[in-house]
Amino acid sequence: MRKIPPLNSLKAFEASGRHLNFRMAAEELGVTQGAVAQQVRALEKQLKVNLFNRHARGLSLTDQGRRYLTPLVRAFDIIAEATKDLAPVDSIVTISSTPSFATRWLVPRLGDFSTAHPDIRIRLDASNALANFQTDGVDIAIRQGKPPFGPGLVAEPILDDRVIAVCHPDLTLGETPMLAATDLTRHVLLEDTHGQWPVFLEAALGTPPTTELRTMSFSQTSLAIDAAIAGQGIALSNKALVNVELSNGRLCQPFPFSIRTENSFYVVAPRAPRQPKLVEIVREWLKDQD
Repeated sequence: MRKIPPLNSLKAFEASGRHLNFRMAAEELGVTQGAVAQQVRALEKQLKVNLFNRHARGLSLTDQGRRYLTPLVRAFDIIAEATKDLAPVDSIVTISSTPSFATRWLVPRLGDFSTAHPDIRIRLDASNALANFQTDGVDIAIRQGKPPFGPGLVAEPILDDRVIAVCHPDLTLGETPMLAATDLTRHVLLEDTHGQWPVFLEAALGTPPTTELRTMSFSQTSLAIDAAIAGQGIALSNKALVNVELSNGRLCQPFPFSIRTENSFYVVAPRAPRQPKLVEIVREWLKDQD
């Protein structure tokens, strides 16, 4: 059986020995200065040695006090480290996404995820660069394209891959109203880096357009959508990315035509992720979103 003095007395001595001051030790331990001094006196009485020399302006350790303090500090450090290692770490899942998908679809839904899973924190990395699961610390990626996306990766679709034309409602009025696919050639076409307008036009018109088209190009789908909201032309988008704007009237779908593309959105994760339980929770949540 171990012969160990009371823990409170040891804590009082260890804190006082580090600070060489009963008041500062009391502040650290959240007790009164008198309580610390009393605990130290009780320890000295039990050990039958003086651990401190008391001076008018503070304390100094006796030889016995110095010998006793060093292993005690080390022991309390070991206990603190063991407690830290045992405590649950923050549950953080890093999602890599294109800026357009993050802005238009993911970010508005993250509040619902936090409500449903308050113990999981999402770290969002919005970038057009492809994530490297081995070196970037990414757990899940949202990628647009056609799988497979790489060896050892599992890809599951999360959005319908149909693309529609959208514009500001004002463009459906005036002298050249945007009302049917045949009207597209009379308006500015807002392009993004996916280059889907030629395919869309041929499918909608039944033949490639013969007239010269007016276009405006953007580096991101989100920017093309913003331009459409501003009334600058017609943009192509996955409907899920503009549902809010279609609902509140900032955009409209001037005609009910759509095409299926090979640039649908997928949730991608390693077959053997670093945090399998967390990745599964987030992946299933993404797949369940409308």
